[in-house]
Amino acid sequence: MLEKFDRSVQNIGNILLMEHVNLAVDDQQTAIAFYVGVLGLTRDPYISVGLNNIWINVGRQQFHLPTSEKAQVLRGEIGLVVPELEQLRVRLKNAEKILNSTQFSWSSYGHESISITCPWGNRFICRQANSNLMGMRIGISHLNFYVGPNSAKGISRFYNEILGAPCELVNQQNGLQTAVVKIGLEQSIAFSENDLDRISTYDGHHIAIYVADFSDPHHKIESNGFITEESNEWQYRFESIYDPLTKVALFDLEHEVRSITHPMYSRKLINRNPGSNLQNFLRDSEDLNIN
Repeated sequence: MLEKFDRSVQNIGNILLMEHVNLAVDDQQTAIAFYVGVLGLTRDPYISVGLNNIWINVGRQQFHLPTSEKAQVLRGEIGLVVPELEQLRVRLKNAEKILNSTQFSWSSYGHESISITCPWGNRFICRQANSNLMGMRIGISHLNFYVGPNSAKGISRFYNEILGAPCELVNQQNGLQTAVVKIGLEQSIAFSENDLDRISTYDGHHIAIYVADFSDPHHKIESNGFITEESNEWQYRFESIYDPLTKVALFDLEHEVRSITHPMYSRKLINRNPGSNLQNFLRDSEDLNIN
């Protein structure tokens, strides 16, 4: 008899990749100091190499950091996987004097994780890559947004029914709920219900996602009047996550939706080894080789 498997376990849903998080900054030098010098990430050497925007590579994902008079702050936290937590602790300690006039701070939670507040108030939770060669070695593992009470069910319906992405409702200890969206093999986006006083006003930050079924979500979102930009043949945008049952907007987060025929899909990103330096240099050790 042939062995039986639950084939649904291998389903990843329609969203294949969360490709970048866009957060405006008011100073590019400080952005380079934090994202490259402290977090140990890599500035993209090919695109947006001027002085008004930088693209920061983090595994197969990126941060886009355009210059603006007012910096943007994600309403929640950003999960990062990094190669070495101990090396990160050293860089964080060394940066305390450099970034002491900003909102920069950090706390270490044993050997498990490090919580970091960036110079503009964005919160990062950093965990070390495990030894599993199939797992993420460096990257944006998850985003966790704070949303209003009684909104998680509608958000879950939106991702399940409109974007075709599996979304699970999880009960919190305080009786509130969290909607957890599965993205590809290694990523997720969570929407955690919170008291309204913890949720700041939306300032325009956005995320970019790649989807396998490009047209059906567009048709559904357009028919309900929520498309905000027809960028080009490979991309469109919407800003509001809404409940498919009521058509009421529940949370604003601009999604830059891309097809897998987009010219940048699966683009190879350069990722340096942040642990490689002049004192410990080994030939061919400066590239993480994640692609």
